[in-house]
Amino acid sequence: MTGAAQAGAVERIPPCSGRAIELAAGDELVVIDPMGQQVSDLTAFARDDLEEYLSSGRSIDYASKLWLSTGDMLYSNRSRPMFTIVEDTCGRHDFTLTPCSKEMFEKLYGEQPGRPGCEGNLAAALAPWGIGRDRVPVAFNIFMHVTMDPATGAVAVLPPLSRPGDHIRLRAEMPLVVAMTACSAGQSNNFSYKPIDFRVERADARA
Repeated sequence: MTGAAQAGAVERIPPCSGRAIELAAGDELVVIDPMGQQVSDLTAFARDDLEEYLSSGRSIDYASKLWLSTGDMLYSNRSRPMFTIVEDTCGRHDFTLTPCSKEMFEKLYGEQPGRPGCEGNLAAALAPWGIGRDRVPVAFNIFMHVTMDPATGAVAVLPPLSRPGDHIRLRAEMPLVVAMTACSAGQSNNFSYKPIDFRVERADARA
């Protein structure tokens, strides 16, 4: 099974692609926007029971707010903590919109079907764990800037607020399988496709 990440080393997810890794409880995952204005879709599954997954609904419900940042927890569909946001230099992410897909590119952007989008890239990264496309949930869209008109409820996707080097640090609260992307949707990334960097800091190395 894949998923090894070199502890402490910065690794790169190329534009419009994905990566999956395993984390132990207490490990910290640092997701970095190296060039600015680039979204990373992140999802996770409990390593000991892959039917348990990261839940936007539970996380937003328990935080009582849409925009999660330092000090907030991300919960599973079984209401168990999966991550704690330990540090966040951007402060604006989205946990409402589903990962971009080849159908979305066709319906919203008028593209011909073909590009897999974040949904397909997450599924490809998670394939070694037997997790297919239909099991990819709403992702934690790191650095994504989504606004809502309070009068009409209309949603707008704006350029990310992240600057080069901005990062978010997530502490795993249980053993996890985590998948991340460098998002493929032009509108989400100010129409420029860039990489995402990440670093894993292992709990046993900090002990």
